[in-house]
Amino acid sequence: MYKLLLCWRYLRTRYLAMVCIVSVMLGVATLIVVNAVMGGFSTKLRERLHGLLSDVVLEAYTYDGFGNYEGKIELIRHDPFLADKIIAMAPTLESFAMIQFGYNGNPFYQRAQLIGIELESRSAIGGFAEHIVLRKGKPQFILDEVATQRVAAQKKQPLEIPLAVPPFPGQKIDAPEGIELPKVDSLKPIPTPPPSQNQEFVPEFCILGHAMAFRRVELPDKPAKDICLIQPGDDVVLTTITGGRLSPVFGRFTVCDYFKSDMSEYDSNYVYVPLSYLQKLRSMEGRVTSIQIRLKDERNKQPVVDRLKYLFGDSLQVMTWEDKQGPLLAAISIEKGILNVLLFLIIAVAGFGILAIFSMIVVEKTRDIGILKALGASNSGVLQIFLGYGLLLGLVGALFGSGLGLLITAYVNEIEATLSWATGLEVFPRKIYYFDRIPTDIQTYQVVLINVGAIGIAVLFSVLPALRAALLHPVRALRYE
Repeated sequence: MYKLLLCWRYLRTRYLAMVCIVSVMLGVATLIVVNAVMGGFSTKLRERLHGLLSDVVLEAYTYDGFGNYEGKIELIRHDPFLADKIIAMAPTLESFAMIQFGYNGNPFYQRAQLIGIELESRSAIGGFAEHIVLRKGKPQFILDEVATQRVAAQKKQPLEIPLAVPPFPGQKIDAPEGIELPKVDSLKPIPTPPPSQNQEFVPEFCILGHAMAFRRVELPDKPAKDICLIQPGDDVVLTTITGGRLSPVFGRFTVCDYFKSDMSEYDSNYVYVPLSYLQKLRSMEGRVTSIQIRLKDERNKQPVVDRLKYLFGDSLQVMTWEDKQGPLLAAISIEKGILNVLLFLIIAVAGFGILAIFSMIVVEKTRDIGILKALGASNSGVLQIFLGYGLLLGLVGALFGSGLGLLITAYVNEIEATLSWATGLEVFPRKIYYFDRIPTDIQTYQVVLINVGAIGIAVLFSVLPALRAALLHPVRALRYE
């Protein structure tokens, strides 16, 4: 009982010990906040990536894709092992491309990722329909009523912008800087059939990445605003290559909707077009580059991957969404681990403070330790007093640190807004990151682990002074000074 009373008295009267408590508190709070924010970024990023990618992907090794994809889908659908584990499958044809459009009479050129899809099957996979802007949840390759009325009112004219690929042999145009034009003889444009007397020609439509159609403009002394460069109903030209001979081809598309996932990598590159038309444009009828598969239970994807590898052997790549995004996910995990190690040094500094203060206490209380031993206190009893004192400092510091860390985490966005207002600098620039708010994810086991580590360091650094006090000889201690 006397050990606990002495520990409590030392805690209340030794104000120098408050330095140790504050050090432990700040270390624990910092680790909790950093882990919560890093965990929030990691969790949100994984959710976004998983939402945009299917659970499992069958992918071709070569750029010209693979044929008989309908037969492969039927084989998977009727396989006894896979039949009850798969919800949906979607064929996809992907290709790099260059997009060209005009704004205020000026031509714009940008690289793009051209993706041919079937709307129904791609929507069933997930990560697509919910990110459509105008027809959210119900994407269609057709203009909505507002765009149709606007186009009709403006009496829409053919797209008057210079093309990177001449529309017909013999026409000479200047190439944009940094773009090399192919030879005219290699061009095989798809002719636009004239409308018959009884049937009006229906143009091909595309769904454009939101960041491709909008540009954020920074104005002095004014808030930044988004400028729309491409409206629904406007035409764009997409230039890509055929699947076999890699000859350049192009097609004219009308923008009917936008795709906005809040992932800049996708919103600034992806252009979705009908699969059948892209197959025709690239001379790849009946061929695709991948089949995306959605599972009923994503946690059991490894047996599905093994079965698909058995069915298709080495003819196709079988990958999960984590395999496709492996480097990015691994980089986040490594950064989080390194940051934790570095920040844990803050608590280690607090441990050295405990070591120094306890050493001073042992020197200062040498006579008191001698009196305790003369009254019958054992070496283990004195040892337990100082170890208990270190444990108490660690407990108090970890308790206050946890409270402070959880409080900061709960109001981290409000704190960020206040700091940005006070300093005039944007602490969390939205245009760089994928999120409008700082995401947080508090994991209970991480909070417990941080607290255990902080308390363990406090006890560990009090061992040496405690041993020195326990090994003091009573007579020599009483004769001290």
